[in-house]
Order: sequence, then structure tokens, then C-alpha cells
Amino acid sequence: MVLSTIISVFSLAAFAVIHSLTASLPFKRLLVRGLGSRAEMLYLPAYSLIAVLTILPLVYLLYKYPGRILYKIRSPWRWLMVGGQLIAAIIAPRAFQDAPHRFKIRSQLSAPRTPEAGSLNIRGIYRWIRDPFLLSGLVIIWLTPIMTVNLLVIYILTTIYLFLGSLHWETRLVAQFGDEYRKYQIRVNRIIPGLRGSVKEFD
Repeated sequence: MVLSTIISVFSLAAFAVIHSLTASLPFKRLLVRGLGSRAEMLYLPAYSLIAVLTILPLVYLLYKYPGRILYKIRSPWRWLMVGGQLIAAIIAPRAFQDAPHRFKIRSQLSAPRTPEAGSLNIRGIYRWIRDPFLLSGLVIIWLTPIMTVNLLVIYILTTIYLFLGSLHWETRLVAQFGDEYRKYQIRVNRIIPGLRGSVKEFD
């Protein structure tokens, strides 16, 4: 069981390295130099495909060697948790839809406060939470109704990775949008949705 846990951790580490590398600005600059204008169109589908392919070995390991069961949530609470996971799974595509300009390579590689960088343009789900991807990820993993030893270890490490990734992402957004994003940070929570920032404040 210890061996399966170690192998799972190494699989997660490999995924994290590849995921972070392909999301980095140096990698995107290299991509733009090699593909030109096509980089913008090809990057996100390729990035998503790489993420899926590199996470599959870990999913297989956790399915094949889950480890000792720590707890099982019974119905109806189990279905409430699964329902929460499904709702959280909707957040990610919604977040892409509400802020497509944040994920454009050209904008990310532009100098701060330039026309290419664009404006923050807060709308949709971002009016209530700054990082919906972090929230959806945490909800999906921690509302799992069956918890095993290996799952727990991987979930703890994944939570740390997601949290650090969120900090890095916000640092990049501050560099891209400057004081506009700093004011937004004061008004809206990063992880926990709230009404601290009025919807009208961002119109």
C-alpha cells in the first residue's frame, strides 16, 4: 500500500510539472515564436488535451490501488455531495466564458497597462469570486463521498498545488492589469463567494 501511495505521488508530481510548464509564459513565448498567430487558436485545446492525458495515469492508479477506505458517505448525503460536484464542474467552463480575455496568449505576453493587455472587464461569476477555478477544484475533490488513504494523500497535495497555482495566477493578473486588479482584490474574495463587492460596482 505504501508503494502505491508513493507511485501515485510521483504521478501527481509529473502531472504538476508538465501542467505548470505548459502554462508558463516562457513556454507560451516559445509557442508564439514557432507558430505565430496560430498559437492563440491551438494552445487551449492542446493544453487541455495534454492535461487530460497526463492525469490519466494517476486516475488509473487511484482506481486500481485506492488504499484503505477511511469513510463512505451514505445516501441521501452522498447524492447531495455528488450534486455539489456537478455544480462545481459547471463553474470552470462558465469562468472561461465570463473572462476569455484573461486567457489569451497575446494579452498575457503584453506589457502591463497597454492596449494589448486590455482591461479587466469584471462580469459574470467574477463579480462574486476572483478564482472560480480554485473553488471548483476544491469542491470537486473534497466532496468525494468515498475517501481512501491514497485519495486523501493526493487530495491534500492537490489542494496545496491548486492554492499555490492560484497565488501565481493572481500575481500574473496584477502584472497584466495593475491597480485595476488590486482594487478588485479588495472588493471580492478569492476563494469564498461573497457579496462584499456589489455587482453594480463593476458596471
